[in-house]
Amino acid sequence: MAKFNWLIELRAWIFFGLICSTTACLPTVEMEKVVYSNDFSDLNLAGFENGKLFIFQNDTVAGYYHNEEVAAKISDLPPHNFLKVTVDILIHDSWDGNPNDSLSGPDYWYMGYDNTEVFRTTFSNSPCAPTYCLYQSYPNEFFRQNVPKLGATQTNLPGLCIFGAFQNYTTRYAVSRLIPHSNSSVRVYMGAELLQGNSPDPICDESWSIAKIEVVAIQTN
Repeated sequence: MAKFNWLIELRAWIFFGLICSTTACLPTVEMEKVVYSNDFSDLNLAGFENGKLFIFQNDTVAGYYHNEEVAAKISDLPPHNFLKVTVDILIHDSWDGNPNDSLSGPDYWYMGYDNTEVFRTTFSNSPCAPTYCLYQSYPNEFFRQNVPKLGATQTNLPGLCIFGAFQNYTTRYAVSRLIPHSNSSVRVYMGAELLQGNSPDPICDESWSIAKIEVVAIQTN
């Protein structure tokens, strides 16, 4: 497995009080081990809170969810001082991104561990034109004005419900965060806070699913 890029994860090194201009003071990675990996293909929901499965585009995924929180509990972790958490999520149908109008948004998605939220962002599946665009925060945290689908790994998937007959209304993202952690167990959670006040069926209007979760334990010196 390739070693993580310390420049991308600079905030993690600030945890050590290290801000260096040379590689001489970089910690050395002594161990990287995948401690949890689940793409739900074997229908395994052991240790998974609020787990439910369905088939999307011939793949088994966890979901689909609306204003809900899910979590994976992982125990018996090896000695480590970081965890790298990567979640592949599917954003279905009419997510509106950043609007703050008490009717259609913001449409938040968040991730954290134990009692600490580490990432909160918004996503938009809206078409974007020079005269009208519903911007999203991803790949940054809320509030940033980025074009819809920026940073996506796949954009040409059909919607799930209200836009199920149309292409480009499910977007896939791989959200990854490096977190300082040393306990022998962890609860990784993720959830959404979606607003669609003018819809008679909000979960059909906006939902999300999980295609894969992977957690890597990392030990540095």
